[in-house]
Amino acid sequence: MIADRIKLARRKAGLSLRGLSEAMEGRVTAQAIGKYERGEDIPSSGVLIALARALKVSVAYLLDTQSVELSGVEFRTKASTSARERAHVETEVLEWIERYLQVEQMLELDSAEWQCPVAMRCILNRVEEAEQLADDVRSHWKLGIDPIPNMTELLEEKGLKVLTVSLPNRVSGFTCLVKRPNASDLPVIVVNDQFSLERRRLTLAHELAHRIIDAQMLSTKEGEKAATVFGGAFLMPREHLLREVGKHRHSLGYRELIDLKRLYRVSAAALLMRLRQINVIDDATLVYAFQTVARRWRTQEPEELELPEERGKRERALRFNRLCYRTLAEGMISLDKAAELLRQPLPEVERGLKGPQNAHADRRQ
Repeated sequence: MIADRIKLARRKAGLSLRGLSEAMEGRVTAQAIGKYERGEDIPSSGVLIALARALKVSVAYLLDTQSVELSGVEFRTKASTSARERAHVETEVLEWIERYLQVEQMLELDSAEWQCPVAMRCILNRVEEAEQLADDVRSHWKLGIDPIPNMTELLEEKGLKVLTVSLPNRVSGFTCLVKRPNASDLPVIVVNDQFSLERRRLTLAHELAHRIIDAQMLSTKEGEKAATVFGGAFLMPREHLLREVGKHRHSLGYRELIDLKRLYRVSAAALLMRLRQINVIDDATLVYAFQTVARRWRTQEPEELELPEERGKRERALRFNRLCYRTLAEGMISLDKAAELLRQPLPEVERGLKGPQNAHADRRQ
């Protein structure tokens, strides 16, 4: 409803009712905005445009033409995130998913169906059962035991929508459902693009676990631990890891660990913890590693997979962009509309359609 959208966007902007009225240069009063938010009145088209401009959102977002809403948004560090930060993220997800659905409707595509690897959310009685669940999911998806080259691409292929955006520093990611009228719910995973690629991949695997695990038999802490165990096992399968490092090790060298983290595309600290989890190393070896060769790895990732200037650019979700360029190439939308959907400058979208040389040549003519 438009009332909910105005309220959420105002919270995202960090404005009070009076503050929003002032941002609109007094076009409407704070009392009138309160009525909009309570559903007691509907803004005129002119006021709607002014609201969108002041709140820095699109008119389409405020109109909520597709009647989508988020459900089950769980910031697992909720106590340390503000209401404004949560509103900002929810608004970002809603705006993005509506643009995504708009493109799919133009192409007469059904939204990719979530291919849940289990018949229903799997109830775990013990944290350790998450290890077997990870193997079962890999088996169901016919992934074998090899490392996964691109987690984002895999999850999109299986029907999950993945959004990589800037989140509060304390939030690595979360999962939620997008509810639509007369259609199935869409599962979404959101990850923080300010974190390293290694951490984003682990977050995706962790949030995948939350999508398929029913943790009702576990405490909140155990549920989080089960998701972490699942993520490690999913990205670093026991059988493959044992083949690479051996069943029992008393010491590990720097270069071997770096090569292994690059093989599995995970953080070096997570790799060490996984080796302990499957008993390749014991507690003493783990502690010694973190005191010597890995003493800074918990806070500083060694030899990151992305260069600093590339942060957030690798393993991004690409399906939405591909669909946008498909509608553009087919003449279904204009360059201006494509730029609006992609949130990119028009020259950049033109280069994406024609290639850099042709776009440049067209501008010279």
